[in-house]
Amino acid sequence: MAKYVIGPDVALRLAHDEAVIPDEHQLLAPTLLRSQMLALLYRAVRDGELTRKDADRQLNYVRALRIRLLGDRVLQNVAWKIADQLGWPDTFDAEYVALTQLQADAFVTLDADLADAVKGVVTIAPFEALS
Repeated sequence: MAKYVIGPDVALRLAHDEAVIPDEHQLLAPTLLRSQMLALLYRAVRDGELTRKDADRQLNYVRALRIRLLGDRVLQNVAWKIADQLGWPDTFDAEYVALTQLQADAFVTLDADLADAVKGVVTIAPFEALS
């Protein structure tokens, strides 16, 4: 079973595509994924990029995904160290990287800059690995 950490960008892309995740894949994310997704969809509706109905559909899709959400003290400590090591201004992205280090095979992100920043820290997998 392959374990992949996904960020809000990937979760939204999965929702947009209504992708089916094979049973042999396990998805993981920090608990902050929920709030980040909600904020991104809210902003998209406010900016006129999505209807409220489309945003609700995407939220419901992600809520139905089998994603193991984690956010314990160990994860937070490792995220702090990663953010400090990479000189980041906050720990949000570092939580995804930390979770990948602790429990997953690879991190899937659509953010090329983020992928470049962490390629020596964790394994990066392409979005297509999820299908």
